[in-house]
Amino acid sequence: MFTRTESFREFIRFYPVITFILILHAVLYLLTALPLFPRILLFEKLAGVNLFIAEGQWWRLFTPMFMHAGFAHVLFNSFSLVLFGPPLEQMLGKIKFILLYTVSGILANIATFILMPLTYTHVGSSGAIFGLFGFYLAMITFRRHMLSQQNAQIILTISIIGIVMTFFQPNINITAHLFGLIAGFLIGAFSYSGSKDIYKQVRGNSSWRPPGNRKSFWQMLLWGSVVLLAILGLVNR
Repeated sequence: MFTRTESFREFIRFYPVITFILILHAVLYLLTALPLFPRILLFEKLAGVNLFIAEGQWWRLFTPMFMHAGFAHVLFNSFSLVLFGPPLEQMLGKIKFILLYTVSGILANIATFILMPLTYTHVGSSGAIFGLFGFYLAMITFRRHMLSQQNAQIILTISIIGIVMTFFQPNINITAHLFGLIAGFLIGAFSYSGSKDIYKQVRGNSSWRPPGNRKSFWQMLLWGSVVLLAILGLVNR
């Protein structure tokens, strides 16, 4: 479920929303990293600056989700999106996935605006990505059969460690992480609170079926690497 076996072309065709977000990440990062465009201009116009939001620049509740502070920041956040976003885009469809991602990110930024001082400045997609994990946690809570035991354990492990490490890493927007997770969970809880089971809406993706019980050293090594890289992505500013 969380391993990507598609070719590059298949990934673009199967997951157009995630592909667009990744391209946007890359373009905005290159514009700030290469000496072809005034770096400070983009950050002045698009970063989440609470003081400017208070003065009416409400777009800053949205645009920080696509800005990043450095190469490691954009790399690990993009990696987390590539790893954990595709199953949700396939299951929910493009529109619902866009809503989940953007609403989680915006609510995380609103919480940052309300709870943090006016001088606070932030960028990054971690709030939106934590929203994806919150949605997965809602799946585990309300539609447990939709995830295999192994995949559920991965989500729980990464979520717990990601939240704990949030409090020990410098320069982390703790508020965005926590409220992004809460927002995603509430969206998932609302989606699954009814009797409708959307499990059958997953289109031909056998990776959603519970795997066999056979495990190997290489499988465990792979999942350990996945967990480690995902945690780095979640706690890296």
